[in-house]
Amino acid sequence: MDAEITLLAGTAGTTIASLLATDAWNGVRNGVLALWRRVRPENEEHVAVQLDTSRRDLLDARADGDEEAEREIAAEWRGRVRRLLVAHPELVAELRSLLTEFAPGALATTNVTQHATASGDSRVYQAGRDLSIDQP
Repeated sequence: MDAEITLLAGTAGTTIASLLATDAWNGVRNGVLALWRRVRPENEEHVAVQLDTSRRDLLDARADGDEEAEREIAAEWRGRVRRLLVAHPELVAELRSLLTEFAPGALATTNVTQHATASGDSRVYQAGRDLSIDQP
């Protein structure tokens, strides 16, 4: 379940960040707050402030041409959502429903098959998603 939660939280964080500046924002905001309200009602106001701040930050960043900001905001929401789902896995179905409602393609999956052969001193790096390699 942990891998599923991590993947779902990643999708949710990216989706939340991408919908911050859209017409669907109010519905997404209400849906995200409903998740917190169910299990942590005392945190609802704090989460509302975080959502609103993220939206303002993204709108400002886009106006300034800061392309990294959306990735940073998505990472912040991935972490928040993952921690919420780890503590309350019963919210997985509700989050899936929310994502399906506001971003129908967000949960679409594809199968990736990778094959590689390394010989001698060669190396093979493969990833199904992000890959970052730092070499001296």
